[in-house]
Order: sequence, then structure tokens, then C-alpha cells
Amino acid sequence: MTAADEFEPPELTWRDVTPAAARRMLIAAAAAFAGRGYHATTTRDIAARAGMSPAAVYIHYRSKEELLFQISRIGHAISLEVLTSVDGPDPVARLAAAVSAFASWHAEHHTTARVVQYELSALTPPHLAEVVELRRQIEAAVRGMIEDGVAAGVFDVPDVRGATLAVLSLCIDVARWYRPGGRRTPAEIGSLYADLVLRMLGN
Repeated sequence: MTAADEFEPPELTWRDVTPAAARRMLIAAAAAFAGRGYHATTTRDIAARAGMSPAAVYIHYRSKEELLFQISRIGHAISLEVLTSVDGPDPVARLAAAVSAFASWHAEHHTTARVVQYELSALTPPHLAEVVELRRQIEAAVRGMIEDGVAAGVFDVPDVRGATLAVLSLCIDVARWYRPGGRRTPAEIGSLYADLVLRMLGN
């Protein structure tokens, strides 16, 4: 196990990244960026965490920014999948399950989520545009759930867009403060946040 592996279950986040060396690089980069910040991290730092030579980085990635982009793209895509995989006819139950899963993901995968949410400014314009589109889809998924609840008369929300931003901000911020071994598990945080969101929306 490398130092990067100790942060979170990497097989869940990077399961589709091949070959194994490229996957190790992403895991190491996510840990390094989360711990030191993108700008303070060098490719040598990433290679050392991965147990590889600095030159090995460029075999799989064109630059440090390319590593950041792949982390951001994959992280956003998985969090979107977490939200959109929730289904069911009851808008209250559906939103509660989505918020629980989304908040839990930001706790369990806090290392990746911290990079995904707080290092966007370092992306190049084309890469940023791709990530922004994923963020737009995430926002639309949550907004749609809230709108369904309003239409069904189970949510009292005069400003759906504002409520959507509040729900997303609440869940995303978990990555900033969460540390393993704390008072609540990721699942418990998910349950708490689901209850808080339903109360906020007037259910």
C-alpha cells in the first residue's frame, strides 16, 4: 500500500483507469494535491508518492495539469453517477437518498472530492469547460428533484435555484472538513444531511 492509498478506497474512484501505473499516478496526485495544493505540488512529489520515477509521470500524462483534469473529470462524473442512480416515484424519498449518497461520497472520498471542488482554477480553459458541463449536470439533477417535490406539493421552496445551490454547497463542504475516525461515519453524515435538507425544504 502506498501513502496515497491510505486516504480513501481508491479502487472505487479509479476502477476504470488503466493501466495500473496510470491509476497509481492518479491516486498519488489526488493525495498530493489534497495535502499540499496543486501549485505547491511537483511531478517529483507525485512520482515519489506513487513509488515511481519522475519521468514515469509523462509516460501516462502530458503534464501535472493533465493529472488534475483527469482527477476532476472522473470525480465529477462519479459524483454525478451517485446522484442520478437514485430513482423512485416519491420525490421526498428520492431527494433524501440522493443527498445521503452525495454527502456520504464527499466524506468517504474526501481526498479526491477536495481536489475536485477546490482546484478548478488551475485547469486550462478547455479542461475547465468540460468539468463545468459536468457540474451543470449535477446542479440540474438536484434542481430537478427539488422541482418534482414542489410540483407534488411536498416541498415549500420559493427559490428553487437558491435551494439547489444550498443543498449542493452543504454536501460539497463535507470534503473540506471531514477526517476519518471522527464522530460520524460517512453513512451517518449522509443520513444527517438528508434530514437537514428535507427540513430546509419544508418537508
